[in-house]
Amino acid sequence: MSNTLIIYSTTDGQTVAICNTLVKNHNTDQIKICSIEEAYEENLNNYDKVIIGASIRYGKHNPRVIEFVKKNLERFNKIKTAFFSVNVVARKKNKNTPETNPYVKKFLNETKWKPTKLNVFAGKVDYPSYRFLDKYIIRLIMWFTKGPTDVTKSYEFTNWDEVKKFGKVINEM
Repeated sequence: MSNTLIIYSTTDGQTVAICNTLVKNHNTDQIKICSIEEAYEENLNNYDKVIIGASIRYGKHNPRVIEFVKKNLERFNKIKTAFFSVNVVARKKNKNTPETNPYVKKFLNETKWKPTKLNVFAGKVDYPSYRFLDKYIIRLIMWFTKGPTDVTKSYEFTNWDEVKKFGKVINEM
């Protein structure tokens, strides 16, 4: 039996959708999912497993996630932990592992955290739901990186089978 806390930081909802899939595939008596903002109110001593998922927007993870990890690094070093990043760069084969994804590498270097398990998942580009400025900035980024640029469509890059596999991995840690 373990008490598990899953923390998410999401920009457009894809990271929380991934967290919800992980919850469905997790066998534990006690599991709680919360946002990074709510996580600050949690007593981490009540958990023996913590999983954090964080999205990227404009090349950065939410600063609150970085702050939270640094603040709780001592506790994280005593329990089983996992981290995954959600970013559209991971749609590319040469950037879809924790070892090759620049955002995961930067995050781990900045926080000095060494999670028990790591992963990275490609996110989603949902042009119709974006505000005007975000829509066209993201379109420009996609154009530079040879991604889809039709702003009337959504593009799902998340490999849900890989998410489910990761769910099994963290379930067994």
